[in-house]
Amino acid sequence: MNSTDIARLLPHSGNMVLLDDVLEYDANTIHCLARRHHADDNPLREDGRLPAWCGLEYAAQAMAVHQGLCAGDAAPPARGLLAVARDLALSASDLDELPGELHIRAEKIIAEGGRSLYQFQLESNGQRVLSGRAAVVLQGTAE
Repeated sequence: MNSTDIARLLPHSGNMVLLDDVLEYDANTIHCLARRHHADDNPLREDGRLPAWCGLEYAAQAMAVHQGLCAGDAAPPARGLLAVARDLALSASDLDELPGELHIRAEKIIAEGGRSLYQFQLESNGQRVLSGRAAVVLQGTAE
């Protein structure tokens, strides 16, 4: 999957679509690739830099794409709210200073009644940059 395919599964558009590729996925996991952390027009930039905690949005988009892929063509994409983020561990201060691509992996721990819990991690050049868990609550279909 490329960024055009990914955009169809997200309520975002334009440069707010942060993921470039889905490398693999199954019923419980997804592995995405991103290069937009180096882009000057990244909408998450703050005073010319991209703080590492913004990686949470990359993880949230991977989770949303995973949910969309698992739902298949049977349902339009659902809007989700990132309800809770826990156990966040950062090992970098800025994403834009990391060399190479970002690998975003998310694993669904549980999904029930429109709520999902994922654990996730972002890596650059084999080094973990951000990890944690996030709860997502679905809010109906995107418009």
